[in-house]
Amino acid sequence: MTTFPSRTLSVTINRAWTEVYDYASDPANLTHWAAGLGTAFEHTGDDWTLRTPGGEPVKMRFTEQNALGVLDHDVILADRTVHVPLRVMPNGDGAEVSFLLLQTPDLSDADLERDAAAVRADLATLKRLLESQ
Repeated sequence: MTTFPSRTLSVTINRAWTEVYDYASDPANLTHWAAGLGTAFEHTGDDWTLRTPGGEPVKMRFTEQNALGVLDHDVILADRTVHVPLRVMPNGDGAEVSFLLLQTPDLSDADLERDAAAVRADLATLKRLLESQ
């Protein structure tokens, strides 16, 4: 059995968890709060295709809407698929959004730090957007 070092990155959002989930579970909203993903999101069958900042197409597949706050998605690259665990959970009258970042063997310590900073920035943007509405 293989396991990887991990970090759980989270943010508390002062908005009902169901409202946070409804917004964050719509892939069309990702470009508003997840800056590193890219642009030109298109729905193609079960997948979404986006253009990375470098212009390459990347497919993503999202967990179906559910009552549990699960926002997991797969990023489908040419050589592998990266599973991204993401959750929205109740926290009092608000929400806690948690992202599990795994350090797979191909991810250096510097890459992990860069990815963690990007996730923290994306979660802060999601908080800012939802708390200002």
